[in-house]
Amino acid sequence: MSDSVTESTLTRTVRIAARALGRHGLVHAYGHCSARLDADSFLVCPAKPMGLTDVGEACTRVPVHGPLPDGVLGEVRLHQHLYRTRPEAGGVVRFMSPQMMALAALGRVPAMRNGFGTYFKPGAGLWNDPQLIRDDEKAQGVIAAMGQSAGVMMRGNGAVTAGDSLEEAVVLAWYLEDACRIELEALRTGLADSAPVISQAEAEQRATKAGQIFERMWTYLTDGDPEVSRKDS
Repeated sequence: MSDSVTESTLTRTVRIAARALGRHGLVHAYGHCSARLDADSFLVCPAKPMGLTDVGEACTRVPVHGPLPDGVLGEVRLHQHLYRTRPEAGGVVRFMSPQMMALAALGRVPAMRNGFGTYFKPGAGLWNDPQLIRDDEKAQGVIAAMGQSAGVMMRGNGAVTAGDSLEEAVVLAWYLEDACRIELEALRTGLADSAPVISQAEAEQRATKAGQIFERMWTYLTDGDPEVSRKDS
């Protein structure tokens, strides 16, 4: 496959991902997603509400190292630093879903109480600072707080997930939102401290990618998108 076809196909995936995140309430006016092109660059969605991304709309190529191109949102620095520190990362999602935002505002991250939560073993990171991430120092701090997890929550300021692909990062965003929903329900019942949690050993076994776990959720999240052909998915 030629480089131009590869970039065209990846651009389409970024658009589909952006609309899926908007459709399922994981983002609103704010948020962004990206997919790695190669070791030195990635594609980020248009700087607009993600659900309003147009069919065929261009995405922006961003360097992994160096200044952000004109018109690219400042917090895309988070994507840059993730791609720098994780050579295996193929996709990044910055989102602001409701249950996650509520839990992060409490300065808490979800315990591993359900299967979806195990994909963030040893646990989602927490960046305990509500300020916008618009400089390299803060971006580096957020990624450091993320540690080895697939996700990090920022108090009062959303979350970031990273996956082997953008499709995986989108699914992980949905998983983190659901894990936060479970945690808030546990807190409401007053049983959070006594309820069972999944151990690290159990999480290693449960957090599988077998059985088309991510593919099936991606199909669900992108159903009805105008650029999706189910025979090709």
